[in-house]
Parts: sequence; C-alpha cells; structure tokens
Amino acid sequence: MSTDIHPLDQAVALTPTGAVGHYQGQTTQDYWNMVGPYGGITAAALVQAIQQHPLCLGDPLSITVNYAAALGAGRFDIEARPVRTNRSTQHWLLTITQPDQDGDAQVVTTATAVTAVRRSTWGGTDLAMPEVPSPAVVPRVPPLGGVEWLNRYDMRFLDGIIPQTWDGRETDSLTRLWVRDEPPRALDFCALAGLADVFFPRVWLRRAQRTPAGTVSITVYFHAGREELAAAGTGHLLAQARGQEFRNGFFDQSAQLWSEAGVMLASSHQIVYFKE
Repeated sequence: MSTDIHPLDQAVALTPTGAVGHYQGQTTQDYWNMVGPYGGITAAALVQAIQQHPLCLGDPLSITVNYAAALGAGRFDIEARPVRTNRSTQHWLLTITQPDQDGDAQVVTTATAVTAVRRSTWGGTDLAMPEVPSPAVVPRVPPLGGVEWLNRYDMRFLDGIIPQTWDGRETDSLTRLWVRDEPPRALDFCALAGLADVFFPRVWLRRAQRTPAGTVSITVYFHAGREELAAAGTGHLLAQARGQEFRNGFFDQSAQLWSEAGVMLASSHQIVYFKE
C-alpha cells in the first residue's frame, strides 16, 4: 500500500467498467473483519459509487445497506442506478456482486439510498450531545480484538467498552466513545458512513457473552452537509449506540455521531443477527 494513500481511500477506490454506474473495487486487508470486510467500509464504498456517478444530484441523505452474504476477498462489482430524480431528491438502487467459483456473478449486498440538495432552513435538535470530557483528556485504547479493521480507528471510550470478563452478567448496552479515522483524515460522507458502524455488537455488552453476531441491515442518515463535515475536519466524533430490543436471534441498535462542536452529523439504525 502506498504511504501517500489513506487506507480508507484505497478501500473505497472504484474504477468505472464501461457502462454508466458500473464500477469495480477491490477488498483490502486494512478493513478486514472476521470473515470479510468490516460492514462500515462496504457502506462507504457504496456511498463512493453514488458520489462518483455522473448523474448524482446533491449529497448523500440516507443509505440502507443489506448484507445478503459475506463479501469475499478480491474483486467486487457495484452497480449504482438512480431510479427517480426529483427537484431536490434522487433515489437509488445499488448492488454489489462477486463471481462465484464458476465465474457467475452472485449478489452479496443490496442497498437503497437517497441524495438531496440541501437548502438553508430553520433547524433544531431533540437529542443534544451529552456532556462528556473532551477527547484530548480521554486516553486512547489499544485495538480491542484480533481483527484488522480495529487498527483503522482511534477509539477513546467513555462508557460501554467491551466486557473485561465474559461472565454472562446482564447490564446496559450503552456505549459512548470518541472516535476518528487512523491515521487522521478529513471527514467526508464515505468516512462518516464507515464511522456509523464502529460499535461492537450490543448483545456482547448486554449479556457479557461473546456470541457470534453480524449486521443484517443498517441505515445511516446524514444530517450534515459539506460545510459541517469540513468544519469537523480531522477531529474526533462522539459516537453513541444503544440496543433497544433483543429477541428471537435478532436485536436492533440506534446510534448517533456528533462533531467536537456538538453538531449531530449522522444517526443510524441497524438490525443484527446473533446466535446462542
């Protein structure tokens, strides 16, 4: 890997393959998880495909990513298609495919997204950033696990680090941490999509039991425009997540991300599979 290219930029690099909206990418070991790339980097690559499309209107407003199968090592193909364009919003369908052993393309990820032209209006918030110590006084923790993607983020936990003892004791699933890309990188929509998925499975905290778990579907809402992302720069984001319901092998998780200035940049919701 070239030292001149940030790991995130390499992971989301896409090459047009001829037809409009068709791109080819390559997985990297930099964001590798248990059996494939970390889910946040897959979402980031889809955001990249939208922004790279010559017909893209505005900036990302939301994206829903459905992980149909594990993305394997190697080449992958993205098709990004705007299916409806209105005056200020544009609606998208996206798929990621990979060839199987016979060379036939198999769908591994599907997604829908909305881009929009943001206009200046009244604004308010019903969920202000919690009062917490600044990232400068919160120590950074070493990577918490044996997977490579954890090395791509500077994490400074305030609440809800993964259990130190896996004893089955039930507790609250809330996590709060300061986080940013490692090495530091100016925030953009691709990076924000990845940061929305930095949390360990909530069931690990809720039960203190390290059970297999994986995201089935995640939706990220981008509340910030380009000006707010530029203002955040290379600073840390306060990331907060909490599970809401754990039942019949699935749980959901709500998350919020604020800039150091207290501006909510994104929120997300996901449904996660877990196994006994």
